Amino acid sequence: MSDPYLAAEFRSALRPLVRRFNSERTVSRGKSGILNHLNEHGPATASELAASERITPQAVAMALRELEALSYVARSRDQADRRKVGVQITEQGLVALESEHAAGTRWLAGALQERLDESERATLSSAVPVLRKLMQEPADE
Repeated sequence: MSDPYLAAEFRSALRPLVRRFNSERTVSRGKSGILNHLNEHGPATASELAASERITPQAVAMALRELEALSYVARSRDQADRRKVGVQITEQGLVALESEHAAGTRWLAGALQERLDESERATLSSAVPVLRKLMQEPADE
């Protein structure tokens, strides 16, 4: 199978899965990505979030306003450089993030059990490391 054909087939197979998985969300993927980043890496500035999530600073600013209104994030001035404003996830944000993950995982776990036999689940399990490798950023040379 040629790489362009494989890529097209893979994308075609993933699209409905991702769409269904995301239908369980109550927070957009962008906002969820911001919450994930803050949870995994700790406080960050808006510009750091824009760079890490590969979205515009304007989109981050809007998302942060909405997340702050939901009490999912809190802003605070950097003590060393008062010009910098850091953002951190709140306890309420952690609860929301865990709920988002649990909803999608619950659906996917049920679908794996109901729709795939043991052999198919084993095949999928062996593909997980390959998928992780595919998503790794190339090392800078």
